[in-house]
Amino acid sequence: MLIRPATPDDVPSIRALERQAETAAHWAEREYDALFAAEAPPRVTLVATSETEAGRVIGFVIARCATAEWEIENVVVAPEKRNRGVGIKIIRELLLQAQSAGATSVLLEVRESNLAARRLYEKLGFSPHGRRSNYYHQPEEDALLLCFSVTNLRQFGLEAE
Repeated sequence: MLIRPATPDDVPSIRALERQAETAAHWAEREYDALFAAEAPPRVTLVATSETEAGRVIGFVIARCATAEWEIENVVVAPEKRNRGVGIKIIRELLLQAQSAGATSVLLEVRESNLAARRLYEKLGFSPHGRRSNYYHQPEEDALLLCFSVTNLRQFGLEAE
């Protein structure tokens, strides 16, 4: 598996993966198209590609980048590739990039019922930071706010290799 920065050519694959993921943040087509626009907010978009399947996109992460605080906006792994380390590797790379950029924390929101994602984030060292009542709709559900302190990279074995 290769983790690399996404390009505009990856947008159709990113959108196709997002549509397969029930728990993903479902963005409008224009939001994905705007990822690479000059006037877009600063973001990092990484894709995981399969080395054995001609570079097929098998996962992605999108994060908004403020100076000290980054926010993961969307993470998706292809259904048939879940539980194989793709999510850990792609988020690990994002955390390393946040550290390199001088960020001190990375935040995210996750559906309370999304136990698989919550286990992944816990394994990576994210900790509870708050709750947003009735944040999600269809179905209505609370969002758990999780935070990762970039200074914890070494503690969780996430330093650069």
